[in-house]
Amino acid sequence: MKRLSKAVLALVLLACAGSALSQYPSKPIRFIVGFPPGGSADPTTRIIGQALSEQMGQPFVVENRPGGDSAIAAEAVTRMAADGYTIFFASNSAMTAAVALRKQPAYDPLKDFTPISMVGRATVIFYSHPSVPGTTLGEFIAHAKANPGKLNYGTGNPLSILNNVQLMSSTGISMVHVPYKGEGPLMPDLLAGRVHSSFLSTGAAIPHAKDGRLRALAVLLDRRTPLFPDVPTFTEAGLAGMTVRQWAGVFGPPKMPREIVARLNREVNAAVRRPEVIEKLQSYGYAAEGSTPERLLEINRDDLALWRKLVKEAGIPLE
Repeated sequence: MKRLSKAVLALVLLACAGSALSQYPSKPIRFIVGFPPGGSADPTTRIIGQALSEQMGQPFVVENRPGGDSAIAAEAVTRMAADGYTIFFASNSAMTAAVALRKQPAYDPLKDFTPISMVGRATVIFYSHPSVPGTTLGEFIAHAKANPGKLNYGTGNPLSILNNVQLMSSTGISMVHVPYKGEGPLMPDLLAGRVHSSFLSTGAAIPHAKDGRLRALAVLLDRRTPLFPDVPTFTEAGLAGMTVRQWAGVFGPPKMPREIVARLNREVNAAVRRPEVIEKLQSYGYAAEGSTPERLLEINRDDLALWRKLVKEAGIPLE
């Protein structure tokens, strides 16, 4: 009788779980982002969230949890219920930088999350201020070589730091590092010429490059961006070794049900194929790109290995 009772209970629980999954989502979904408004992550999260809300019939409520290069939000997500009602908009900052740059990371990005889908790759562009001689990447590098230590570069995140490490090591130039707590605080000094150059992913820089207040010298993508069709990629400009790229994806807490992951994966991939979503993401510097959960995990694994290698080679001290 005891065995029979346990079997009946198991069937009841299975039926209840199946019913809950078939009704998913039945309430609003929390969409966490680890950055404040002002950069590209917040509006990108809201664009995807709005599309998912329209497709799935429930609100996707964006919750900003800034701090620690998105690590604070990431760590919080690892402790949340894996019921599909909390998802995380994550970029390299949380899933590679916050781990590769710390002696004792608070989480394992490959084990403590459930990968759902890629969202896109950031259109990272190398900008210079017009006061710096040279209208091309080659001319900028030539000027920097002729004036070692006289130019500076601003960074608003760890990705930008490694971009500049690669740029200087591959060209032999020497520039002074000026760190900022985000791309937003960096922008005024770059526009004023107090900062001479920067790798930026924020869409906020694009209008200034179009009106001549900044120079877009090279694009860190595999192909040119429609935002600046006349600006070459780094490979076209002769620097094929620029391998640190920025991407973003949707993750969940660990051990999410496969059925919910499959549903969210279908919906995110459908969202990033919508023409209006593609156009909106592009305006914030993102090239829309979906994926399978397995492909997102592979990208994360490869990217983390690259970051750890470059951090070690560059001698960047771990926090």
